[in-house]
Amino acid sequence: MSYDRGENHPLNSRKFILLIIASIACGWIAWTGEVLLLPAAMIFPLLWAMAPSRYYAALVAAGYFLAASRGLPQGVANFYAANLWPGLALWVMASASFVIVHAVFWTKPRCGNTPGKEGTDAARGLRYLAVMMLMALPPFGITGWAHPLTAAGVLFPSWRWWGVGATAILLVVMTGRRWQIAVAVLGGLYVWSATNWTPLKLTPGWISVDLKQGAELGRNGSLQYHRDLITRVRKAAESGNDVRVAVLPESALGFWTPATARVWQEALRGSDLIVVAGAAVIDARGYDNVMVAISADAAKVLYRERMPVPGSMWQPWLRWTGKGGGARADFFGNPVVEADGFKVAPLICYEQLILWPVLQSMLYSPELIVAVGNGWWTENTSIIGIQKAGVTAWARLFNLPVVMAFNT
Repeated sequence: MSYDRGENHPLNSRKFILLIIASIACGWIAWTGEVLLLPAAMIFPLLWAMAPSRYYAALVAAGYFLAASRGLPQGVANFYAANLWPGLALWVMASASFVIVHAVFWTKPRCGNTPGKEGTDAARGLRYLAVMMLMALPPFGITGWAHPLTAAGVLFPSWRWWGVGATAILLVVMTGRRWQIAVAVLGGLYVWSATNWTPLKLTPGWISVDLKQGAELGRNGSLQYHRDLITRVRKAAESGNDVRVAVLPESALGFWTPATARVWQEALRGSDLIVVAGAAVIDARGYDNVMVAISADAAKVLYRERMPVPGSMWQPWLRWTGKGGGARADFFGNPVVEADGFKVAPLICYEQLILWPVLQSMLYSPELIVAVGNGWWTENTSIIGIQKAGVTAWARLFNLPVVMAFNT
């Protein structure tokens, strides 16, 4: 008696369902906000390569991405004070580029040693290498969350660009017939890294001032608000040892105006303290989400965000239709800035979830990472944890100190 071993066979159907369940588990575990769990994301290419058809490859990719970004529906509901439906719609829409790229570049698995033009290890490896690059760079990289390459900092701390290359090679090997070797190497590296994990380096003289002002942060432009915030910053600086720079979260100063600059400069008179804080610079065509640097002697825009949150902040269709508005994306602008004599890699909120901003900054050999965010809307999700885990992994990979300041 012969049995049908095609895709429609019940045994195979159960196998494919398990493949999709495994991809969901992979995305869920890797992106919990715990940095040491990031290497679980590196199993995803293996599951993608095992898919028996383009349809199942799309389902595997969707399962992984939707599980990894599971906090988005609740976050959108919090942000717009709405029910979950708008968040669910955006969740599915955001997964589209990830799923499409992985489905298009999938190739049929090679069966045994049967020769054929499709499915060779080299072809599949090159295709996944293309997928990694596409999901790291615009335009697909704009929603390139949950990129497995982020795990490089856990597996290869201090290896810098060599670590990026080694992780990419491991991911490519995961898609071939030698995947068992890649899994064994991954396991060994993980055990070694987890048992030798050390805290992040700190930069002497730099402190972060986290805030818990919820949705009110930056929306109160009153003089009293700024005075209270200045008092808090000065107290935090005085409690440290030789503090020269205090970092505040995204949007901490609200709208950046000459009047705001004067208030802060006057308050810092007689002090050597520099305050780096989030703000918004507005004009008739829209606004820039920025970091500013303020001291007694000067106040300037330090950094303009390269990639604001798509949809809620960055709305390019408004400009295309002539309406204007929304946050501008500076894309590849100002990858490093200077503060307190340090070459700084700045990352604002959403930039901590995607690849090209941090990798572009690393090309300029920064001495410090400064990451800020305004995450009040992420309540009951792991989004802030994922942001911090990603920043921590990159800091470990490039052996850099990091300063992080968030509002919740």
